[in-house]
Amino acid sequence: MKRRRLKKYISRVLKLYLFYNLVSAILLFAIQKPSSGGLSADDYLMAEKLHDRVALIETGEEGARVRLDLAEAAQTSIDISYYTVTNGKFTEAFLSCLLGAADRGVRVRILFDGLTRIAYERKDLRDAVRGFETHPNIEVRYYEKFNILTPWAWHTRLHEKTIIVDGKLALIGGRNIGDKYFIKDEYQSRFVNDRDALIYHEGPEASVIGDMQRYFDLLWEYKRTKPHRKKITSRQIERAKFTNSAIRNHYKMLKSKHPELFQKTDWNAKTYPAEAVQFVHNPLGRLNNEPWSLRKLLSLTSQARSSVFLQSPYIIPSRRMRNEIKGYGIQWEKLTILTNSKQSSPNVLAMAAYLNHRKGIVDRVAALHEYQGPDSIHGKSYIFDDSISVIGTVNLDARSSYIDTESIIIITSKEFASDLRDKIQIPLDNSVVVQDDNTYGGAAKEMKTPRLFSKIVGLFDFLL
Repeated sequence: MKRRRLKKYISRVLKLYLFYNLVSAILLFAIQKPSSGGLSADDYLMAEKLHDRVALIETGEEGARVRLDLAEAAQTSIDISYYTVTNGKFTEAFLSCLLGAADRGVRVRILFDGLTRIAYERKDLRDAVRGFETHPNIEVRYYEKFNILTPWAWHTRLHEKTIIVDGKLALIGGRNIGDKYFIKDEYQSRFVNDRDALIYHEGPEASVIGDMQRYFDLLWEYKRTKPHRKKITSRQIERAKFTNSAIRNHYKMLKSKHPELFQKTDWNAKTYPAEAVQFVHNPLGRLNNEPWSLRKLLSLTSQARSSVFLQSPYIIPSRRMRNEIKGYGIQWEKLTILTNSKQSSPNVLAMAAYLNHRKGIVDRVAALHEYQGPDSIHGKSYIFDDSISVIGTVNLDARSSYIDTESIIIITSKEFASDLRDKIQIPLDNSVVVQDDNTYGGAAKEMKTPRLFSKIVGLFDFLL
């Protein structure tokens, strides 16, 4: 009798909790109006800076090399914020360079997302991060750590992918830290094509890197950014000594076997001057926030005189996004779009939701290209009038617009725009244009997605 009553009690509690989740983790996002997170537009719409140098980092090999170069170049500080970090060869090399920097006196601050760490911080990586936490020059924090009692916070993710070094160098783009972004030969069809923008500044003038630094500090000091643990036990310290020693040995091995990876970089020669560079980021806060990054992109699109090219791995214009777009008087015939196809994208839910909007997009824009794989595209890139380029973390979906932390860099430079357009031509050459009848017109085979599945997923596009 007691056991039966206990089961009934547990069942009721679980049902109440599920209802609580339904309301606070799903329905609340559908009805709550966006807020500014207590900030004004001046806090995250930074002024253009006129004295920065830039470079496009396109291939996975280039992306890996520049990250190692940045760690090796650091003299005083390294600030890192990443959405996901996964075990692998490059991750091991990158972490060893960070520890090497800390050992020579560089202050290293590492900011991770508080939810994705649960999925990706497995044994070797977890041990490495815990070892870092015992180093006097390294501090690790997590943005919005998982809490079973706050389902509305589960969606609020740190979507940043940024490195800032010495206040003189910065890297921003769509790549997370993991081998599938850097080692194409090993990952083949699972490889993720992405890109970064490198910014370099040396001199007394104001730099966009200062704006990026202030944003990192805002994230770092945010009231819901916390360390993994407040106290470290003596046993954990002893284990960390062993882990850090292994990482140091790996660092020594890399320097011995691959000295070419540790040559001093001429950052001036690697970059070229931009006419102007601007940094924009979303507000911080839970639930829906004002879409400042999206609004900047829409403003640039509405101001374009002749052409707009955009690339996004996912295009899911929710109802709230569509209402926002209406206010900008966009001339759709100027737009050319590149996104994943169903066969190239690893994100089944995102592609199912996208299919609900594909015909409407085709009817409006000049051309909609879908990348055919076998790998996928993950870059978030925009070109306006062949002179203004945008690189960053913002996907064209509700999550990037209203929920996650996001940031973009806006570069006014015909040279950078030309370089970016040339690099984008490679996936464009491996794409198919969607025809007016919403098919490939026989140009390629197309995977089928059940229409009912797309419609069901589309009901939740305000969270995708």
